[in-house]
Amino acid sequence: MANQASSDEHDTTKVAIVEDNPTYRQYLSDMIANTPGHRCVCACSSAEDALERIPAQRPDVVLMDIHLPGESGIACTARLRAKMPAIQVIMLTVYKDLKTIFQALKAGACGYVLKRADEKDILDAIAEVRAGGAPMTSQVARMVVRSFLEEPSGSSETEELSPREMEILALVAQGRSNKEVGSQLRISSGTVRIHLSHIYEKLHVRCRTEAAAKYLSGQPSGRRQGAPTTS
Repeated sequence: MANQASSDEHDTTKVAIVEDNPTYRQYLSDMIANTPGHRCVCACSSAEDALERIPAQRPDVVLMDIHLPGESGIACTARLRAKMPAIQVIMLTVYKDLKTIFQALKAGACGYVLKRADEKDILDAIAEVRAGGAPMTSQVARMVVRSFLEEPSGSSETEELSPREMEILALVAQGRSNKEVGSQLRISSGTVRIHLSHIYEKLHVRCRTEAAAKYLSGQPSGRRQGAPTTS
């Protein structure tokens, strides 16, 4: 029975919510609670509340309002990621303000969904980040990549990576999910996730889009136009 309980806990996606609007916060809480395989571990009304409660609950995913009273959702994301590097943060926003979303991604968020999105879109975004993806439009992803390509750099940080990590990063830069990377390299998606955590640490980045940008910035200009290849 204990082993079964442990397995059920491992298979459950624990979600925290940070949203100042009580009606929308309750809507999200009920949606998560009523979705099989998901559990709402806490629902916070402010960044200050989130920073106090979320670390103790150790959720897998945080749904974070981008605009909060007091400290912003962007600042809260950066502080949570500093405390919990593995946590996945999805920003919630009313408008597709590319500049603000871009700032949130630079702070460590891994994607975003619009508040007007239906339940399926929100749950799909949670599933996507759990699978190693990044729910965002290609336009926003290009902004993140461009920011890294425009930054001056010395020796390539990718030189710190092992051959296996380089294989994984090359596939990530092609837009492959963890499951697709694992299938091609004949390893589990869990093993891919572990390798990615090491890659993020070595490259000093917080999400797969930033890691892909670092990979692309270290490639000859001719190879940036097409998908990277692996041998």
